[in-house]
Amino acid sequence: MDPGLLTGGLLTGGLLSRWLLSAALNALLIAPLRQLPILTRAGWCHAWILGSLLGACLGWRGWLAVVLYLALGSAVTKLGFKRKQALGIAEGRGGRRGPENVWGSAATGALLALAYPWPGAPKELLLLGFVASFAAKLGDTCGSEIGKRWGRHTVSITRWRPVPPGSDGAVSLEGTLASLGGAVLFAAIATALGLTPLAQLPGLSLVAWGATLLESLVGAELQPRLPWLSNEAVNGLMTLMAAALAMALLG
Repeated sequence: MDPGLLTGGLLTGGLLSRWLLSAALNALLIAPLRQLPILTRAGWCHAWILGSLLGACLGWRGWLAVVLYLALGSAVTKLGFKRKQALGIAEGRGGRRGPENVWGSAATGALLALAYPWPGAPKELLLLGFVASFAAKLGDTCGSEIGKRWGRHTVSITRWRPVPPGSDGAVSLEGTLASLGGAVLFAAIATALGLTPLAQLPGLSLVAWGATLLESLVGAELQPRLPWLSNEAVNGLMTLMAAALAMALLG
């Protein structure tokens, strides 16, 4: 279950040395990638902070899981992008994510990762929450982006009345199934990397998927009434719910 250190036996000089090495390696890896239309300039800086944290605290497996999450989420965002632009429901900045998107997706996972190295920390429980948070976010991205482009009948999750694609709390059959697929995919990635056991894959997938449905409820009922409740705040709440449910129900 222990995801190990970033480079095996190289990081044996304490947490500070792991942070320094992780920061340096992440800087080297990000430098040639900054021209890709995935993140804004500021977004790449915050991704470096997140990657450094994950490498130092969780090791290469936790780091790689989130890199794959970012790559998959960005790829899904680009699906049917021109059509979504024409409809006015595409992500802004050409699909590039900024710092607010980075932390809206990863704040919960980052906090759990920070707790992981502490002596006596419940490592397996923290990893369950970590995986569930990112599984929920990838599920949410898949459901939103595929539902906006290919959802044939979009309805409000609370009133079951037709609403335009991209509306707060809007769901479709296609988007809902894509959301489940995204949650299963990330849970499977985490299993393959040894972060969580195979026996937990079904439970993690369902918990993460359930959190995406709860996020739609929040979006439909609370977001229109609370001006401060941004999309990033809703995403952060969803990942927190996914982690808490996984740790409570599966730990």
